[in-house]
Amino acid sequence: MPLYNEEKTAREIIERILNLEIDLQLIIINNGSTDATGRIIERFRSHPDVVIVHQKRNIGKGHAIITGLPSAQGVYTVIQDGDLEYDPNDLIRMLDKAEQVKAHAVFGSRIRNPESGISYTRYLWGGKLLTLIANLLFRVRITDESTCYKMIRTELLKAMHLESERFEFCPEVVAKLGRNKIEIHEIPIDYHPRKFQEGKKIRWYDGLQAIWTLLKYRFATVPKLRTAPEQQTHGKGQQTDH
Repeated sequence: MPLYNEEKTAREIIERILNLEIDLQLIIINNGSTDATGRIIERFRSHPDVVIVHQKRNIGKGHAIITGLPSAQGVYTVIQDGDLEYDPNDLIRMLDKAEQVKAHAVFGSRIRNPESGISYTRYLWGGKLLTLIANLLFRVRITDESTCYKMIRTELLKAMHLESERFEFCPEVVAKLGRNKIEIHEIPIDYHPRKFQEGKKIRWYDGLQAIWTLLKYRFATVPKLRTAPEQQTHGKGQQTDH
């Protein structure tokens, strides 16, 4: 969970994650926050399932993920934003799907849910453009390239040798899954977007960076990923990282 200046929502989203009825490990990266976010998350340091890392400056979401990933111990890892746009209860459904079909990657699709909200129309169409480009370049057949909820086997995510430091983390992951011909499964999820005045951070130029990232990894050398399935369930003893 990368957090940057999320003092209004940090406590609630952390509590909602920790109250899920699954075994999990929550890795929180305070990404150089200048508000009260750091003090709020420190209240959870004594929780046995929580790992907290404070970074001195904010480089970006991707950099925070790269920082926290070595600590991940669960079978699956998924990124949770620090706001309340996504419903953590959908993570249980995603994990059920992953285990049902022995998936290596399951995405939560906002597009597949007709009742999902829309932050800005330009973002909706920008996301659809990114999805179209990803499908054309990598034949991944997905509906929501830029969704935050990307659940991937932890060993696979670590083997990707992630490089992106900002929001281009998403297209990098899609590209590396596609280049390795790893099927991406999807389920519909809820989405309650916030506006810029409420703290939304992604901007139009991040969309351009995402397009460039997709094009770059279409031709760049990428790691070969091993995808041997494991016969495990999400009962006692198995964790999901956030």
